[in-house]
Amino acid sequence: MTAWHSGRRPERPALMAEFPSGPALLAGIRALRDLGVSRFDAFTPYEVPGLQEMLGVRRSWLTWIALAVGLAFGGGAYLLQWWINVIDYPLNIGGRPYHSSPAFIPITFEMTVLFGSAAALISAIVLGGLPRLWQPVFEIDGFERATIDRFWLAVGTGDRELDRSRDELALQNAGALRVVWMGGVS
Repeated sequence: MTAWHSGRRPERPALMAEFPSGPALLAGIRALRDLGVSRFDAFTPYEVPGLQEMLGVRRSWLTWIALAVGLAFGGGAYLLQWWINVIDYPLNIGGRPYHSSPAFIPITFEMTVLFGSAAALISAIVLGGLPRLWQPVFEIDGFERATIDRFWLAVGTGDRELDRSRDELALQNAGALRVVWMGGVS
């Protein structure tokens, strides 16, 4: 299940709307955006073209974190090999130079990949807010179909432009199968 959101993820959605397809979900977002609603989250079984742009999703820092950590540890591995072979314990074997960069490349590469991938895994877990074993949306009957064939739109409780009757009518006109209002919102 993919979840795209704009800005802050609504911890407790005010409303959830179920759609039969990706284009209908996009139409629902457009309808609410035209009414001034701005806090969205979407749950889809696969990527919907144009959804990220419509929700204003920013690029993740994950690639930059993995690159920085990989380069730092790769450079550190190269520097360690250089220090050991040139400064700390130089051995003159057959007249070879102390600093032989081709000999340092395999370990440098391996350390770059190892620590870059470990940083990517840890960053994905931390940036994704995992583990999140329960969310309020799990209480909605039929939400498990978001991993199979349904598209869900969540609107956060902090949105001041929410109007129950107006928003429900706009979503139904956009093709929503049903609109579920969460507790405490009138």
